[in-house]
Amino acid sequence: MGFTMSLNLLLLVAMVATNILSLYHLSSTIQTSGKPPAPPPVPDRLLHQLNTIRATINRLTRLQPTPNPATKAATGTATIPSDLLLYSLLSPIATSCHYHPDLLHRYMNYTPFSLCPQDSDGVAESLILRGCHPLPRRRCFSKTPPKPTSSLSHDPFSPSLPDQNVVWDKYTCKSFNCLVRSYPNLGFDLSAEATRLMSYRDDLDLPIPQLLQIAKAANSVLRLGLDIGGGTGTFAARMKLYNVTVVTTTMNLGAPYNEAVALRGLVPLHVPLQQRFPVFDGVVDLVRCGHAVNRWIPLTAMEFMLYDVDRVLRGGGYLWLDHFFSKRVDLDKLYAPLIGKLGYKKVKWATGFKANSKNGDVYLTALLQKPVSK
Repeated sequence: MGFTMSLNLLLLVAMVATNILSLYHLSSTIQTSGKPPAPPPVPDRLLHQLNTIRATINRLTRLQPTPNPATKAATGTATIPSDLLLYSLLSPIATSCHYHPDLLHRYMNYTPFSLCPQDSDGVAESLILRGCHPLPRRRCFSKTPPKPTSSLSHDPFSPSLPDQNVVWDKYTCKSFNCLVRSYPNLGFDLSAEATRLMSYRDDLDLPIPQLLQIAKAANSVLRLGLDIGGGTGTFAARMKLYNVTVVTTTMNLGAPYNEAVALRGLVPLHVPLQQRFPVFDGVVDLVRCGHAVNRWIPLTAMEFMLYDVDRVLRGGGYLWLDHFFSKRVDLDKLYAPLIGKLGYKKVKWATGFKANSKNGDVYLTALLQKPVSK
């Protein structure tokens, strides 16, 4: 609409300029009974203005898109796909911030060129989990620990993590020891984490040595991996010892998970489960879905996540669903067909009932291999 009005305005200006030039010629022409004298030359500035107007009109005419009658007709009758509207809320599109003005106002209520507000990290996570990601840019400085230690261990299973490298203001616990005592199963007890993913207890377990042996037998090299919902990064830490680089997606939901991953010498990706992975297409050898990937994820969001896993996996790469839990009926009717849509080869598929479950929950551990070519 604005483009058409601008073009019409320029055409009007051109018409007025042309009429002025015509009047100039008529007023300067002397009529005689004989051969009319040659008109006086047009001033250069008028010719320059007229040429500028003509060039502008030609330029705008070339830039104006030519309407396609078929497209116009289809646009008038077609409706926007519901999946597109849903994905616009699930994917990292900043316009999702529009639906949460209170949180957005709190996040953007800051003093430029000074320290960011104390609760900005918590507000940021609340917005990210609601699809407001990437967040609006701000010109404030993130708070850092007052006295961080400069001697960080290269051992991802060091006895303890340094408390002074974390800003604890927003957490109930104020130290890693408090987290270990209060929440022993969250992954902050590194002595207990050192034995995880290494032993075989039942069919639901896939120890890392067995995973590496499977890949070696299939002539598949494991070099790069992505751990979705990896908590404190134990899988990435263990794979680091086998010279495999794994990045971990995690959120700081009540505890400093991202800081813990980084303090172990690993790379945390601060992204929610529903976000498009910030990884290029077909470059990852292995994607592991940890305990965070389970039946609490909306089915549509999980479908998008699985297809984004397929996007980043190279041909011949592996998808590892580690202890995915759901109701038995949902596994058979919903999740198994959803996973089957990928068309991956089943290297391992094991199910077992979740202990002490009153809802009939079951676990699924699956190792799937992407076809080399599609």
